[in-house]
Amino acid sequence: MTLVLRLLATPGAVPLARHAVREHTRSHDAELCASELLTNALTHLGEGTPVTLRVTGRATRTRVELTDPDPRAWPVPQEATTEQESGRGLALLDAVALRWGVIQGPGSKTVWAELPQP
Repeated sequence: MTLVLRLLATPGAVPLARHAVREHTRSHDAELCASELLTNALTHLGEGTPVTLRVTGRATRTRVELTDPDPRAWPVPQEATTEQESGRGLALLDAVALRWGVIQGPGSKTVWAELPQP
């Protein structure tokens, strides 16, 4: 079963995406990954960027993907200090995912994470 959301990266889209993923998967980790991927697109590509969020489930894993139109803006993990309010998104993704990565396409990129089924 697959959930596909085509939306614009806006602050209001983040809670909507979280709710849809929560209803689809019943997984807090999938919800967290979707939220962090969408927030990264909003922060680094700008408000209003069109994105596609895709969540697929298999017997043993759930895959969360976010595709955006900028193949050049690759996510780079950062080490945030305790004083910083941001910069932990990819660290959170890395902590909950079995694995994650980036696929570059023609005129787009997809950041994905695979999670164990809850």
